[in-house]
Amino acid sequence: MADETRSDRYREAGVAADRRAPLWRQRDFGIFWAAQTLSVLGDSFALIALPLLLLQATGSLAAMGLLTAVGGAASVVAAVFAGPVVDRVDRRRLLICCDLVRMVLYGLVPLVWWAGPRIWLLYTVLPLCEAVGMLFAVGYVTVVRGLVGTGRLTEANGRLNATAAAAGVLGPLCAGLLAAWTGPAAAVGVDAASFGVSAVCLAAVRLRRPPDDEPGVRWRTEGSGKRAPHPQPPPRPAPTRPGLRQDLRTGVTFLYGHPVLRALTALLFVFSFLTLGLNDLVIYHLKHDLGQDDGTVGAVMACGALGTVAGSLLVAGLRRRLGFGRTWTAAVAVSGAAVAGLGWARDIPVVGVLAALFLACVAVAGTCSMSLRQEVTPEALLGRVTAAFWTLQYAAAPVGAAVLTWAADRHGTTPVALAAGGCCVLVAGAALVTPVRGAGRR
Repeated sequence: MADETRSDRYREAGVAADRRAPLWRQRDFGIFWAAQTLSVLGDSFALIALPLLLLQATGSLAAMGLLTAVGGAASVVAAVFAGPVVDRVDRRRLLICCDLVRMVLYGLVPLVWWAGPRIWLLYTVLPLCEAVGMLFAVGYVTVVRGLVGTGRLTEANGRLNATAAAAGVLGPLCAGLLAAWTGPAAAVGVDAASFGVSAVCLAAVRLRRPPDDEPGVRWRTEGSGKRAPHPQPPPRPAPTRPGLRQDLRTGVTFLYGHPVLRALTALLFVFSFLTLGLNDLVIYHLKHDLGQDDGTVGAVMACGALGTVAGSLLVAGLRRRLGFGRTWTAAVAVSGAAVAGLGWARDIPVVGVLAALFLACVAVAGTCSMSLRQEVTPEALLGRVTAAFWTLQYAAAPVGAAVLTWAADRHGTTPVALAAGGCCVLVAGAALVTPVRGAGRR
């Protein structure tokens, strides 16, 4: 028993020392970082390789759009149930299983395709993989705090988002080049392999539960100032798990009961409605209004992705200096100004700079809100709260994207961009009369 206690003490000391080291030197976070980047890379591969494969087999743009719509619908439905699932199971095993399932499903595509095109397979594989991907996304958010501690969540999330943005640029580029060289089916095979490597990385990660979650031990402060375990009576039988419906309500109830999260959810509901269709608006502006080719569109999108990387790397320092409320509000206000300017810009470099500025501010605001949610949510509720937050935030966003693009088609991009950007600035102004304004540095 004494040897086990000494071993536990050494392990705790090692974890504490590792958490004080720079993030790039922390073993478990570094491995997790690589795994998450590989998963995002695989997802971005699929977004290009599968539509190319379908286009090669059918030549139909409508079929491509239907495939994308089916995958998006599966992701939204999975978001509703992802939180209860994440909170009911071992999160590390869930992440590994998600990667392995996607590896198998995507791996089936090139194997079956060698015998001839099977269109039904794509309409089966993509929705399943999108649903599993949503489980992975919610699960990965819930484990970051256990890796780096509460005090470094913003920095960790910024780094994760930065590499995810970089993978989102490299994935489609590499998928397009590989599809042109060896065919789309081979690109899907590489996509499957990336999930396998991610699962191996996650298997090497050690996740630690916070002390409050450890059964049978309560921490008390002794006269020396050190924390020592205080024995507890034998644990009572665990209460019966609530039903799925109650689990789904739990996340929404927590959001409503927390003043800052309640305000953030409402504000981001409107912000997402206004901005989800912005990529389509920029593409339409470049192609229709400015008469540019696909290469120029790709270059502008790459500039935007670089803005996401920059914002993700800067957010930790901005939040430490300005605090949560001022950082989030300023980011939303500047993003609205960038949107308003996009419709007026006629020079391609200006369009690229404004796209980068908008996405940098979105990265800052998004990382801040994610980190705050992780900091204030109890560990046992983190999955349900995350899923509820994302579901409510994006509930009306598809409708907003449709309205934005329809209005731009009817009235032009300039007035629509000006109206959308102005409304984003109003969202930032509304935040000043909510508890978001007074949210502190933690």
